[in-house]
Order: sequence, then C-alpha cells, then structure tokens
Amino acid sequence: MDVPFVRVSREQGETTRRELAEADLIDDAYEIDVEGEDLYIPVVDPDAVSGDLEVCTRSAVERDTQTTPADLLGFDPSYERLGRAVLLDEDDEERADEIAAAVIESDLPVDTVLNKASKVKGETRVRDWEVLAGENTEVVHREYGCEFALDLAAVYFSPRLATERHRVASQVADGEHAFDMFAGVGPFVIPFTKRGGTCVGVDVNGEAIEYLRENADRNGVADRVTAVHDDVRAVAPEYEDWADRIVMNLPHSADEFLESAVTIAGEDCVVHYYDIQHEDDPFGPGERAIREAAQPGYDVTVKTRRTVRSYAPHELNVCLDVRLERA
Repeated sequence: MDVPFVRVSREQGETTRRELAEADLIDDAYEIDVEGEDLYIPVVDPDAVSGDLEVCTRSAVERDTQTTPADLLGFDPSYERLGRAVLLDEDDEERADEIAAAVIESDLPVDTVLNKASKVKGETRVRDWEVLAGENTEVVHREYGCEFALDLAAVYFSPRLATERHRVASQVADGEHAFDMFAGVGPFVIPFTKRGGTCVGVDVNGEAIEYLRENADRNGVADRVTAVHDDVRAVAPEYEDWADRIVMNLPHSADEFLESAVTIAGEDCVVHYYDIQHEDDPFGPGERAIREAAQPGYDVTVKTRRTVRSYAPHELNVCLDVRLERA
C-alpha cells in the first residue's frame, strides 16, 4: 500500500521524528523505513506537514497492530484525542461508559476519558464534562513543538484548529509585534514567540490567562509574552499603533471588536480575522466589516480567503488574512 512519508537524512531523522510526534502527525499503522542515507517517516496528514520538509509517497510495511477500542467494542467509536485524554460526545450514558472502559483497556496512551456534558456556553465558550476515567479535566497537549497545559472545564480549546494555527504561525517573522485579542491558553501566542515574535495576549477568562502565563514558562518564552486579563476593548488604547500582526479568533462576534483592532494596528499590519457565515457568502460579511472599520485610515488588501472547516449545515468557519497599510 502506498502512503505519504516525510523523507529526511539519517542525521536529521530523530529531530524530525520528534517534531512530527509532537504534532501528532506520525502514522503509527506503518513502520518507519530506511533506505541508503534517507529515513522515511509515515504521516497521517501530508497537508499538515511543515513546508520545510519533503513529503513523498511510497510503499509501506504495516506495523503489528495494537489493541484499539474498536477491537474490544466490535464497533468503531467516535472520539478526539487531546494529550493523554480521550474526548467523547455520547448522549447514551451506558454506551459512554462502555467506550471509556474499552479506551482504558486498549493500547492507546491515555489515562483520562471525558464525555461532553453540555454545549459550549457563555462569554468564555467553556462546556461541562463528565469524567469517565481519570482524575480531572486538566490535560497537557503538544502541538508542533509547543506544549499547552489547560483545563477543559475552565477554558476553550480546539485541537481541530492545530493545522490552521500552524499556518498562521509560519508567517511570523523574527522581531514582529503580535497581538492576540482572544488569546485563551496561548495556542497562537506561544508559537508566535517561538518564531521570534513579541506577543500580547488578552482574554476575559482569568483562568485562561493563568494558563497562558504557565505555558509561556513551559515553552521558555515568558520574557516575550504579556498576558492580560481584561476585555480587549479596554486594553486597546494602551497598545495604539503597536501591532504588526493581530489574531481575531472569535467567530460569530469578532466584528464587534474591529474598532479596537484598528486602534492596535501599526503602520503595516496583518489581521487574521475568523468568522462563521453561511456558505452562500462566507467571506463577504467579514470583508465588508473590516473595510468599514479600517477605511479611510488604512488601505485594505485581502491576502487570503480560507475555509478552515465546516461548522454546521450550510455554515463555514473561515479566515480572512487582511493587510492594513496606513493610508
């Protein structure tokens, strides 16, 4: 069977393997292969691999299979992985308990199973969880060489956006001033600083800000991170004309904060604006709102119109990468 591999020299093999493992990109169903001076590492998602690495397709040798939850259950359960936790979304309590028991008995490297007990709610977008296995809702998640501690019951975090975060972080240049208006535990801030940026992260959730500070320490970038617990609209005047890059990842209501974004933007600033809109016109409302807020003080250029994922039937989660240049 032909599968995607990352090809690297033997000298770079272990470093690359660790980077791919931290990003959860290694396909454990196949063996790592060696040919001559090259090492071939199987990957699950070639599109998520850094552009600095070479991806190729070649024949693969299957690994001896490990016991999976599906092997024990007789059906393939739906779940997400986050660190050493498995996240379920099961309405049937008996089925949820059955899946949790199989997860723990399987060879998956996890020790916590959580089941969603509510929808995302409130200003901080958190949800309730039922602990089916393990001690609590705190996890440590690794993503593209960064490490994030967080409590799922206290903060919002989506592992599904890892590839999107990496896409944006890859654009950051050494010495940039970056401002995350809704920073959470730092999934944008931390990789920005690891690429040489100086970052400000603001959030109304005080627990998220405490985790942001902890994660800055964990990743060795605390000296270049300012974490602020406040409404960004109150903070914006303190950072007038400061930012080279702004992240606005608050779909559904980011447009309410565009005036503050314009205040924070420097002479030449890229804004990553996230929105959720109907598939008939997913980018138009956001683009019109940005132009209304920024013009005539800035020339507005839309660099990228990107669909991040499907959000609901006929609704898309999208991103506009927009350049603001002082007119």
